[in-house]
Amino acid sequence: MSVFVLISCKENSTVPGKELIEQINLKRGEVISCSAADNQFGTLDFQTNCDEKVKKDFNLAVELLHSFEYDEAEKVFAKIIDQSPACAMAYWGVAMSNFHPLWTPPTEAELQKGSKAIEIAKTIKNTPARETAYINAIAGFYKDWSITNHIARCINYEKAMQQIHATYPDDKEATVFYALALDASANPADKTYSNQKKAAALLTALYPSDSNHPGIIHYIIHTYDYPELAILALPAARKYARVAPSSAHALHMPSHVFTRLGLWDECIVSNLASVAAAKCYAVQAGIKGHWDEELHGLDYLVYAYLQKGETKIAAEQLRYVDSITHVFPVNFKVAYAFAAIPSRLALENKNWKEAAATSLHPGIVPWIKFPWQESIVHFTRLLGAVHLGNLKDANDELEKLRQLHDTLVAQKDAYKAGQVAIQVKTGDAWIQFASGNKTAATIAMKQAAAMEDSTEKHPVTPGEVLPARELLADMFYTMKQYGDALQAYEAVLHKSPNRFNSLYGAGMAAQKTGQPQKADFYFNLLLTITDSTKSDRQELAAVRSFLNRKQYPQRLSHAKERSFLRQDDKQRRAPHLVMLRNEASVYNYYASRNLRRGQLPPWAGRQNQAGMIKPRLVMLRNEASVCDCFFVAAFAQNTDPSCVGMTKPSREDKTRASPVCYLL
Repeated sequence: MSVFVLISCKENSTVPGKELIEQINLKRGEVISCSAADNQFGTLDFQTNCDEKVKKDFNLAVELLHSFEYDEAEKVFAKIIDQSPACAMAYWGVAMSNFHPLWTPPTEAELQKGSKAIEIAKTIKNTPARETAYINAIAGFYKDWSITNHIARCINYEKAMQQIHATYPDDKEATVFYALALDASANPADKTYSNQKKAAALLTALYPSDSNHPGIIHYIIHTYDYPELAILALPAARKYARVAPSSAHALHMPSHVFTRLGLWDECIVSNLASVAAAKCYAVQAGIKGHWDEELHGLDYLVYAYLQKGETKIAAEQLRYVDSITHVFPVNFKVAYAFAAIPSRLALENKNWKEAAATSLHPGIVPWIKFPWQESIVHFTRLLGAVHLGNLKDANDELEKLRQLHDTLVAQKDAYKAGQVAIQVKTGDAWIQFASGNKTAATIAMKQAAAMEDSTEKHPVTPGEVLPARELLADMFYTMKQYGDALQAYEAVLHKSPNRFNSLYGAGMAAQKTGQPQKADFYFNLLLTITDSTKSDRQELAAVRSFLNRKQYPQRLSHAKERSFLRQDDKQRRAPHLVMLRNEASVYNYYASRNLRRGQLPPWAGRQNQAGMIKPRLVMLRNEASVCDCFFVAAFAQNTDPSCVGMTKPSREDKTRASPVCYLL
């Protein structure tokens, strides 16, 4: 256990001495902002007892905290300490800047810095009770950090923030930080989302009166960053980058929601902006090489390109990643991106030769420190080898996965050990399958899929390099069990809408089971999310071939359409309005005899006109009614879109008592 001895010649002074402050080793410098907007990080008003002259800077520092710009926040808190060393809350801010509750746990150096800052804060006399409570709350996180695990200390902080919120119910910042603490201490295995629902109730109550507060809007996104809840975060996701355009993280974070909902175009736009901002930050900060946030954004970017079938563009990004020789800091995000990006490119395209030859990025990442991330490459090589019939290499990779799993178990990292356990089970299933043990293979693959379904994805990743249930569907399809394959592909799409391979697989399986209308639905949706001028996936040729052979019935009259929309979902029949029950995104594909096969109806929304957005239908979970929306450029100015069957659609229906139209 480390013991900090803070030495000062002015022990009885209410103002910490310079030599005491220097022991913290604060980051200093001007705030780096890589956007046309000058230091626009949202707006808030955090009341403190500090000198009025530092009020503006204090608000800026907290705004930076709320957008996870931790280094920049610490710089501003350091500036406040230099100007007003008796401001106890500035030291609280330093400790918060080294906490980053939703990211990886602090390093030992960060824990030491935060602990020192809190110890100094406690020496300052006449600190008001409210501010003392804030300081004691974060002190609970740093207490005994060398012998108490991270999650336990996060829970300590959450309980302390709960008490502050109860004591000062009108303190908006206390409410916001309490909501963040609830998200940070949430149990990943809790499928009731109890903590997240508490956080959501707090944040959504504040949002109407303070929609430009960066913490409120940012933490709404994190709170709803789950498949079952993601649709509720969409309004916040579309606004966050406008609220805090100077934050690289604010440019990236909305893509978490866009990825959850399969909104690939928006995900690409979001991450192109965040990657550009990260490159700019590296230059301005004097970082040798690349900033870690750039790698994180690139992983999300490549994932989105692959779901649109744009393999060549994704491959260009991989070549760029391969050219990187220096990154700062080298952390779990960097290791994950280096492992996942090449693996995704090979696996999503079923390029088994490339998968079998995938290698760890050399020279930058000390892979021994990142066993979970390393496992991704061995998992990729295993799948490549087994599909090429090389069972010896596949078994060698399986043994390596088991070793990495044991390492994580020994480190008591249950979540990451669980992720590797899924890979082990999946790898074993495919080796059994290739060995002719089909029954044992399907049993193991079902177990792997169930294991993955029972856990949440880590925020570091846009998604598994290949979902276990999608691999189960592939196994069923290979065995010509097309009904089971279709069911499994649809389950993947329920959790991860608009995945290219699951849409294609569902369409093919539906075709094989004699369900041409359902095949038509999935294939049309696949063509909707892809760009024929950029996608080079060969599967699209088969899709167009199928659609070209279809005979399209005549479209219903507008009056009948309106009536049809009010029918119960069970009575609906394609091709008037096809929706997949329990899917978050459904596709409107009325057809006309005059329509060339495989294209969207011209009245479904002019996709290529500036400002136009591709039409989607969205239903609320467990509700049969949907609203058929045609989105026009006017929606960008927050005007209501026209809607068939509704005169004034609501974009947010908390009661879920009526059909609601969400813009996707």
